[in-house]
Amino acid sequence: MEVDTSESVTPWANIYKTIQLNRPAGGKNASGGYHYSPGDCSVGDLDGDGQYELIVKWDPSNAKDNSQSGYTGNVYLDAYELTGKFLWRIDLGVNIRAGAHYTQYMVYDFDGDGMAEVACKTAPGTKDGTGANVLMNSDSPTADYRNTSGYILTGPEYLTVFNGKTGGMLNTVTYTPLRGTVSSWGDSYGNRVDRFMACVAYLDGIHPSLVMCRGYYTRTTLAAYDLTNGKLVQRWFYDSGTTSGVGAYGQGNHNLSVADVDNDGKDEIIYGASAINDDGKLLYRTGLGHGDAMHLSDLDPDIAGLEVWEVHEETGSAYGYELHNAATGKILWGTKTGSDNGRGCSADIDGAKRGHEMWSSSGPNVYTCKGESLSSSKPSVNFRIYWDGDLLDELLDGTKLDKWSSSSKSASRLFTLYNYGNAQSINGTKATPCLSADVLGDWREEIFMMNSVDSSQIQFFTTTISTSYRIPTLMHDPVYRLGVAWENNCYNQPPHLGYWLARGLDSIPKPNLYFPHAGAVYTAEKSIHATSMTLISDGHGAVARFRSTLPIQSVVAYSLTGIVLYKNDAVNDLEFSIVFPDDQKMAIIRVKTAEGLKSMKWIRQ
Repeated sequence: MEVDTSESVTPWANIYKTIQLNRPAGGKNASGGYHYSPGDCSVGDLDGDGQYELIVKWDPSNAKDNSQSGYTGNVYLDAYELTGKFLWRIDLGVNIRAGAHYTQYMVYDFDGDGMAEVACKTAPGTKDGTGANVLMNSDSPTADYRNTSGYILTGPEYLTVFNGKTGGMLNTVTYTPLRGTVSSWGDSYGNRVDRFMACVAYLDGIHPSLVMCRGYYTRTTLAAYDLTNGKLVQRWFYDSGTTSGVGAYGQGNHNLSVADVDNDGKDEIIYGASAINDDGKLLYRTGLGHGDAMHLSDLDPDIAGLEVWEVHEETGSAYGYELHNAATGKILWGTKTGSDNGRGCSADIDGAKRGHEMWSSSGPNVYTCKGESLSSSKPSVNFRIYWDGDLLDELLDGTKLDKWSSSSKSASRLFTLYNYGNAQSINGTKATPCLSADVLGDWREEIFMMNSVDSSQIQFFTTTISTSYRIPTLMHDPVYRLGVAWENNCYNQPPHLGYWLARGLDSIPKPNLYFPHAGAVYTAEKSIHATSMTLISDGHGAVARFRSTLPIQSVVAYSLTGIVLYKNDAVNDLEFSIVFPDDQKMAIIRVKTAEGLKSMKWIRQ
């Protein structure tokens, strides 16, 4: 809800807080002993209290890349308050293998009730957050479909959406598509058949859909679902088929992005070197093949719409790194490298140049968004992040946080997170945080890292640098919010805004906000601030009293999460009062007169 004045924020005295987790016990299997460490995390308001909760994926130490044989420990999904209070645990069971490419889980409010759900691939052996078995038909909860190499190439495959508040199963359906013939995905031993990704997209422009993806090296599939009346209902299914050079076949990355790239009010899915339209049909393919990294935003502000910066793995690709139009796939500029270009980054780091800068592992330089060489001193090639309070990006690589200088055209160290709480990155050489996102809402981003000394802890970092800029929370930008949802995919990439922040604060788009239980979308741009209304403090702790120079037509009071606390459409008086329950501490009140709407914040005296 847009208000006249937001609450002030006091920086933490220290740069991090410790979140104590409930680490699962280790175990032993045919591959030997293993222990657990926190892996990719996500956030969502699981209980509707207006605060984010943290969802942690626990990875066993014997997790495997899909190309590697061997048994793994079970994968767990835990939910915690940011205070560390444990809420529930989902055990994915022995028939879900552990590794970066197997479990991409989505945390989002799919049904619009104000509480986020959690969705991921499951199988017989999965137990929900209440301890109940997740099963379909007459499947056995004790079945073990692992072969002697540790791969799971037979047996049922499910997709489950869980209640975020309890962790209990809401609905389970058969996974689409099933693995079928393993060799149809490009090999016979199980590497490519179990390459999964996932995202959330507003495919109708109004409601969030869950999109589950299988395959990207060769055959590529995406299945979109809506959560309707507690049930997963398939919206569409895309299948590239098995013919090279057709559709999205072979055009996927280890990551994806979601945005309304064609400006029709509905989201598209940028699947690496291809894009899938909101209707589940191919939008385009660039033909440049698989890649390990990509970034989508308004990278070049002089070109209408959004752009994609992408690096490519295939040595025969026409471009090892390139910038293309996100709506059409048209290549704007790039270079053939003839090499496996494994990393690339795009961030607005240089205030002397318009738009984002971009660089990659194989390219010799940092480039402007026009493809002009800016510097041969390349900074880290990993995550971008807002940290120090200006409108430019900083750079996060492992536990190192760097700042680019527009004058020296090089980067220098801001600080090293490891020096604070023994912070450690995850995902091996990828060196990513457990999560980076604007969780606290002051528009700078927080960093979640594991504790290298005690892996039962996560260190939660926030900037303590003041800023003079007042910017809407980044989570209100749809491209950014959906980026936080897909951030845990495979080779993690950082979320981006859907606009160029350095263009200026007046150019920041106003979001359309949906308030659960209010029954409508409220567009902040349409708010009319009348001048005739006064909120009177009269010493009564749970009473909001109003006086107006014009007749009051209607009054609605909301909680900070959008729940309607009070509503009266026929006031027709110059004064009125709302008596709130004793436990109500704060509310947003919208009052309508002939002059229009006025929004005010009420805080209990």
